[in-house]
Amino acid sequence: MTNLNITTVLENQKQAFINEGPVSLAVRTKRIQTTIDLLIKYQKELTDAMSADFGGRHPGFSLMNDVLGSLSSLKHAREKCGTWMTSEKRAPFSPYDQMGADAWVMYQPKGSVGIIGTWNAPLYTLFAPLAYVFAAGNRAILKPSEVSENTSAVIAKAVAEMFDPLELACMEGDAQFASEFTNQAFDHIVFTGSTAVGKLVMQNAAKNLVPVTLELGGKSPTIIGKTADIDVSAWRISAAKSSNNGQLCVNPDITYVPSEKLDAFIAAMKKNTNDIFPSIANNPDITGIINQKHLQRIEGYVGDAKKKGARIEELTESVTDTNNRKRGLRLVINPGKDTQIMQEEIFGPAMIIQTYDDIKQVVADINSRPRPLALYYFGQDTQEQDFVLGHTISGGVSINEAMMHAAMQDAPFGGVGASGMGHYHGKEGFLEFSHIRTVFKAGDIDPRKEWGAVPPYPEWLEGGMQQQLVP
Repeated sequence: MTNLNITTVLENQKQAFINEGPVSLAVRTKRIQTTIDLLIKYQKELTDAMSADFGGRHPGFSLMNDVLGSLSSLKHAREKCGTWMTSEKRAPFSPYDQMGADAWVMYQPKGSVGIIGTWNAPLYTLFAPLAYVFAAGNRAILKPSEVSENTSAVIAKAVAEMFDPLELACMEGDAQFASEFTNQAFDHIVFTGSTAVGKLVMQNAAKNLVPVTLELGGKSPTIIGKTADIDVSAWRISAAKSSNNGQLCVNPDITYVPSEKLDAFIAAMKKNTNDIFPSIANNPDITGIINQKHLQRIEGYVGDAKKKGARIEELTESVTDTNNRKRGLRLVINPGKDTQIMQEEIFGPAMIIQTYDDIKQVVADINSRPRPLALYYFGQDTQEQDFVLGHTISGGVSINEAMMHAAMQDAPFGGVGASGMGHYHGKEGFLEFSHIRTVFKAGDIDPRKEWGAVPPYPEWLEGGMQQQLVP
């Protein structure tokens, strides 16, 4: 795609938006419903494409994570947008509230929104934000990830078949095209991906003062409190790490374990991981690493840590065939701060284990790094739980579980600092993609001349104003 193509499509959408005027509830719900129909109609082609992209991904997982995950957002937005879009009455300031004035806040669509998805959840990262973009009355242009090329092609075909491009378009392209895409004068841009690329997106958007929603990532920490049930905690963390084989932005990255419980935790992780994946190489339940580049990246992190003295625990069978991109979970125990795995988000089947003696050490270590997208705490000590919540900042939190907060439709999802900005899901998602417009309507009485509030100012004005300077 050339810059001219994306520019033309965007200009056409923006002109259509202006010509349309107020966007009715019927139009919003129709757009959402058409997206629902698209995902249901194309679900088989999409799950087949995702399996091809990953070198093996179970269709049940793709349906659960990407198709049904997207449908959940779309159906929630369809149900709630009529309530959300209603103007909200506000009280005019005194004394105009006594003089017949009225005021309200109206929620207007912004116009045309660009949505850039990522390969690890190639449907969800496009269609979940789209639910709230449509609920707010906007039009949109999707840019799927070129890394998941088969899925991208199916999405583009489906959108072209079921939507007028003046309402929703899909444009494929490589990293260079993504840069052109974010250079456009959208009314809002949504990007899911790495922190490094998120900075580039923000730089490009700034040229046109385009607001951005960035869903990034980071080294989401997991804390095993001293009162945590080791078996339950290990089972739930194992289940989280098995999801998409660790290739999720809210996946546990670094887990803090009390020193005296390290061996018990490793044993519990090994048992639970093997219960989930009794085999690796030919197991249809395990998702492959998306491509050779990412496989080499993850192998490099683990190899670097081992070379620098970290203990590596293989929890499942080892796979060495480089043509097979399926890998089992490995634990990297107490790696040094100079290791690559301590510096970069893992985004795959490996997890750091850091031992600790005092919870304050854990909180200090978390706060020494960029703010993560998610934080997980396991334990029954409510005082310790409150200490962790009160002394850390993350995009979201799950307690005695991992990743569950991200599935909540009636609550905002997003990052903070290096893990992103802005939200989608829930009413906050609707507000993210709305222009919140204050309206003041004056009454018939205008007392400003009598008050001396307009020139020529009376001599007594300054003294009268000073009399109102009260605490």
